[in-house]
Amino acid sequence: MGDASGEKTNRRLHEEKDDDDEGCDGEAWETLNGCLAQVQSVLDQNRLLIQQVNENHQSQIHDNMVKNVSLIQEINANICKVISVYSKLSADFVDIVRRRRSENESNQKKKKDCVDLNLPATQ
Repeated sequence: MGDASGEKTNRRLHEEKDDDDEGCDGEAWETLNGCLAQVQSVLDQNRLLIQQVNENHQSQIHDNMVKNVSLIQEINANICKVISVYSKLSADFVDIVRRRRSENESNQKKKKDCVDLNLPATQ
């Protein structure tokens, strides 16, 4: 949940990336890592806010209970940020996949044209 789990996730992603560099898409990995880092930061902030809300609630002090309203609103806003980041991640991945498919189709057409003309295929 804390920084340690985020670091483990990033380390695991980098290890998997290193194992299969030829099949990996650097842009996709950068997008994924950037979004996961943003989400982890917001979740870490929410963890601290939730701890503060709990402490305020346990204190049973009126002013602390009043402060919880704004803290809970901030937690809610952070949840909306996480949803937004995941939504952007989804859109970015769709865009990356579409571009890669278009590039692959273009490359396949070039190779086919070279074969039809008995020319050496170029990358």
